[in-house]
Amino acid sequence: MSTPSPALPTAAASASSPLLRAYRGERPERLPVWFMRQAGRSLPEYRALRVGTRMLDACLDPATAAEITLQPVRRHGVDAAILFSDIVVPLKLVGVDVEIVPGKGPVLAHPVRTAADVRELVAHAPDGASSEMFDAVAQAARLVVAELEGAGGIPLIGFAGAPFTLAAYLVEGGPSKDQLAARALMHADPQAWQQLMAWTAQLSSAFLLAQVEAGAGAVQLFDSWAGSLSLIDYERAVLPASITALQAARERGVPTVHFGTATGHLLPAMSRAADVLGVDHRTPLDEAAAQLPAVPLQGNIDPALLGAPWEVLAAHVRDVVARGRTAPGHVVNLGHGVPPETDPAVLTRIVELVHSL
Repeated sequence: MSTPSPALPTAAASASSPLLRAYRGERPERLPVWFMRQAGRSLPEYRALRVGTRMLDACLDPATAAEITLQPVRRHGVDAAILFSDIVVPLKLVGVDVEIVPGKGPVLAHPVRTAADVRELVAHAPDGASSEMFDAVAQAARLVVAELEGAGGIPLIGFAGAPFTLAAYLVEGGPSKDQLAARALMHADPQAWQQLMAWTAQLSSAFLLAQVEAGAGAVQLFDSWAGSLSLIDYERAVLPASITALQAARERGVPTVHFGTATGHLLPAMSRAADVLGVDHRTPLDEAAAQLPAVPLQGNIDPALLGAPWEVLAAHVRDVVARGRTAPGHVVNLGHGVPPETDPAVLTRIVELVHSL
């Protein structure tokens, strides 16, 4: 049995929170920090709650998803919660036959491989997706926002997979190292690809908007697989869909973050879609800031160093913070997600160090 979690920390009102101020390109008195995958397998309280519950079932049970979202805020004292969800949740909610297989990841019963497959998929278009379709997710967000407001206004970040990553899962039928089938369809049938990307962009946009309307103070678009693309292919066949996915949230004045892995060569292009750019651990923040002088940055502690001796990790965190000072605003995060084997006490210690800086 895990030990009881401490009470939620207090913060300024959400609109003036350190996180949202940094996302707006300001330098708040306290440097904000949160971690991708902070709600998950590294926490014993999460593992206890998930016993006997499948991943997607946990995501779609409002009380469970809300509790998991809040766990790292209580434990670590981070400056934001991010809604506990999964990239394929919106696909599941619009009727795609997908399950998350332990040890493998999302697996689709019927991959979308041909123009006919695409036509069949987009016939169930998510345009104007009803609030009822995403009601479980919105309910979870409202529960989180209510508790965070009671704790002083720590913001909730909404979450969605980027259109290309959704399309890659649909075409590949599951995780892939190189997204070869997706990239092949992109070139073999540009019309079908454009239809598919328009559909996934619409779906991501509607999913994010449901979270914004439920009270999320910012949103993040996560592109797991865009690093497999050349800059030419990204700009031509993917970027317009990412812009569309974030447009509705941006029009409502909600800060938007775009993050991808192995996307150092795409950073200037990706920044055209969002207000804030997440940078993975491969690109030093001062190099990213030199390319993007007006863009607030998020990142980019190397997750591999979470298992290093504290002196090594602390020096790395200080270096990330120092490099991040070259950006107009900086939110400390990892360069990818929290590994499952991470000692939670290390994350708490990082938060304390960042706040002391």
